[in-house]
Parts: sequence; C-alpha cells; structure tokens
Amino acid sequence: MKFELTGKILLNKSPEPTVIQGDIDIFIKEANESILTKGAPANQGAKITDYLLKDDYLQVTISSGQYVRAHDALLRLKKNLGIKFGKKYKLGARAIVADKYVIEFPLTKKPLEEFKIPFVKEIRLDGENLLCTLTFEDLTEEFLRENYIDRIIRLVNQKIAAQYYAGKGEQWEELWSSGAREHAWAKDPTEEMVKIGWLKQGPTKGKWFYHPQLTAILRTMENIALEEILLPLNFQEIMQSHLVPFDIWLRTGHLEGTPNEFYYVSEPRSRDVSVWEEFKDYINITRQVPEDQLKELITVPRMGICYAQCPGMYWAFQGKVLAEDSLPLLIFDRTANSNRYESGGRHGIERVDEFHRLEPIYIGTPEQLLELRDALIEKYKHVFNDILELEWRMAWVTPWYMEQAGQISEDDENDKTKGTIDFEAYLPYKGSREDSEWLEYQNLSIIGDKFIKAFNIKTQHGELWSGCSGIGLERWTAVFFAQKGLEPQKWPTAFKECVKELPKGYRIL
Repeated sequence: MKFELTGKILLNKSPEPTVIQGDIDIFIKEANESILTKGAPANQGAKITDYLLKDDYLQVTISSGQYVRAHDALLRLKKNLGIKFGKKYKLGARAIVADKYVIEFPLTKKPLEEFKIPFVKEIRLDGENLLCTLTFEDLTEEFLRENYIDRIIRLVNQKIAAQYYAGKGEQWEELWSSGAREHAWAKDPTEEMVKIGWLKQGPTKGKWFYHPQLTAILRTMENIALEEILLPLNFQEIMQSHLVPFDIWLRTGHLEGTPNEFYYVSEPRSRDVSVWEEFKDYINITRQVPEDQLKELITVPRMGICYAQCPGMYWAFQGKVLAEDSLPLLIFDRTANSNRYESGGRHGIERVDEFHRLEPIYIGTPEQLLELRDALIEKYKHVFNDILELEWRMAWVTPWYMEQAGQISEDDENDKTKGTIDFEAYLPYKGSREDSEWLEYQNLSIIGDKFIKAFNIKTQHGELWSGCSGIGLERWTAVFFAQKGLEPQKWPTAFKECVKELPKGYRIL
C-alpha cells in the first residue's frame, strides 16, 4: 500500500518565519525519526518529504506505506505541534485538512466493471496488476480521524467481490425432499380467495385486508407454530416496537445492504397546533395533502418500520453478559409486522409489502445451536409432513444475512455449520415441478457471531453464536392452499382438527 498526502496544519496565529523557521526544521526532522515511525518496522514509517510554513498554516507532503498511514501521520503532527511550540511561541494547531490524498492498494480480484464511491474524486482500477488508486481532495479532519479511509478501501474490494457474486447465481443445494404428493387443484389461491370474499386488496400496494375466514386460517397457522414448534422447545415470547432506529440497522448491516426496501418513518417537527394550521386549512379546502408543506413540517427519517424482527431483539441484549445457565437464550416475537418495499415483485399473499411472522431467535454456544437446529428441523418436518401434509424440500442456500447486509463471503457460503436452510414448497398453479419456481416459505439460519459481535453480547465463558428462523403466516397459508385448495373437506384431518370451525363471515350486497 502507498499513501501520498498533501495537507495543511492550520495554526492559531501567523508566526514570524524568521523567528520560528529553525525550530520548524528541527520539528520536522525529529518527527520523521520518532513520532512518524512509532509502531512501524524499521524504515517503514511515514515521512514528511516536503513542507512550507506560510501565513497561519504549515503545509506538508507525507508519504507512507501501510504501517503509519499518511492521514494518521498528519493527525500525529497536529497533536505534537502544540506540545512542541505551545509554551515557547504560544502556537497551537486549530485543525488539519488534506488538500489532496492519493492511495494505492492491492485488489483481491480483477474488477469486472467500473463503479463510483462517495467522497472519492477519482478511482483508477488496474485489473491486470490488481491495483486500485484512489484520489481524494479537500478532506476534513473529521473524515481523516473517523476511519473513513479504511472503510472506503474495504468497500472497493467488497464491490468487486459483489460483481463476481452477482454473476454466479444463488447458492442452492438440496438436502431433503418429501417426495411428490397429489394435490387438490392447480389454481392460484389468492385469486380464488378474492372471488369468494376471504381476501381484499389493501388500500395501499402490497397489503391485504383479511376477512374472518382467512384470518382464522392465519391464526391457526400461528397456533400450530406455537404449540408444535416454539413452546415445546422452550422459546419465551417477548414484545417489541414496530419502529427501528437507524443505529440498530447500522449494527446489523441492513442500512447499507437493503436501504431500498425500507419504509421510512418521520416525526412531526412540532406538536404545536398553530404550526399545522395552514396545512389543515389547505386539506379542508382542497381535500388534498399539500406535500410541499408536509415536507417542511416533518423531520428527516431517523427510523423505519420493522424489516425483520431480529435486529430489535439483539439490541435488547446489547452490551449484556448472558448467564451460562440461561443458554441457549430462546425468545420469539409476533407483535411487529414486517414491512418491505417489494416494488414489482409482489404476488398474492405470498409476496407482499407487509406480512405477519413469528420470529424466533436463539443465542448460545455453537454446540447448543447445532443441536437446536436439528431439533427445529424435526419439529418443522412434523408440522409440514403430518399436519399440513405438504410437498416440500430443504435446501442449503445463500445466507439471507449476507444478502440483506450486502456483504459477500465465500467462507460463509461454504461453512455448513453456519448458514441458511430454506424450506421450499411446490405450487401446482405455477406449472410442473421440474420447470416452475418453488416458493421459499420457511428458513432456518445459524449466523455465527456476526450479530453477537455487532451488539457486544457476551457470556461468562466461551464463544456465543446466534440464529433465527422466521415463520411467515402468509407463506405457510399460501403454500397450504396452493396444494390443498379452499374446501375444508379436502384438508388433511390433522389440520381440520386444528381449525375446528371457520367463521361464517358476512354477506355483502
């Protein structure tokens, strides 16, 4: 790695060059021999190659390798200048700026195409020699101090890795299959439920209104998940908010991975009625919402509606030490509806913007979680084989937490102790088993220590891992109806016993 920086140390006053220049020369010489080499192997520290005292700033050019990076060297100079000249000349450093900063570093892979990165003036990618050169201009002290440079270097290689990942398709390896079953029909259940009055398209896109009959089925699915899976495995229920502040998503990686899929939330700038008077009067007169006025009355979003329930549950244990006798920690939430902006990908009740889930998370030792994964799989098999009698399969797939956080890791993909298992079901109305897309209606993940480290969760001894297994009620229901139809007499006996009796609903004239 090579770093070349030209910048300034801004002084608290303009010293007289004829008085101070000799001491400046000594200061630079000593810096090259001491403070700019500290922590680096011999002859591999940073070095000031040129400098100029002018007016109220000291301009410097610094070259370095990977050990004492040029921007770190500039920060060291600022600190030590005050120590060196404060007492004798009453001279101190106000701030630093980097007028130009050029960084060259190795690439992990050859780039497939060019890209842009914020703050970077120019990116030069040398694919043949696997080198990248970044040029920055007019960087502030905050930018240099807050480690943005290292994050940008990492981001370059992440973007290149993503180019390869995008081209190879999703990882998929079948683990188990129920085998083929006979099905009641081959119709799209969403369309049929709309026709018979069980379902109505919601007032906004990607949402639905569930009438009593379908609501009863969704609640039945929820009860099955509770009684057959979560409670027997000793999961405990918690409740949490639907709103997630950005700092939580920053820790999990969602905010950098899927910001295009969030529903964002703003707060009123004021609750003062008089501030909103004109807005209300406009609506009263026009029966329309004055959007330009509204923008001035609300804050920039600092939170969003729940995208997945697990981030908030990890936050609840941030910085905590879990007692060993409480491991594995087993909790679940069913209060926070998940909301995702699906854009053109919506279809029926199985691919929506708002959906209802039970989200269990588990935190424990690696051994405990691997044992729990086996237990969960057996419980799911019991429900899907014996109660719902589905045609389904399990597959090892690209971990969802890599996709949602926008982070690509071949190690994670290939590690069969961690990762994601998808449960996929055949939808007869989509076409043949061989040619149609099966629906992922359930998953089960062991995430390792990714979120444990992000939220600084610890135990008394040893390593902690975590995982989750979101249970989507709409997905379960969509799969069941796609295979079993809407006529209760054709449903499996075990499921009918769970439903007991459907509500009568109501007649609409």
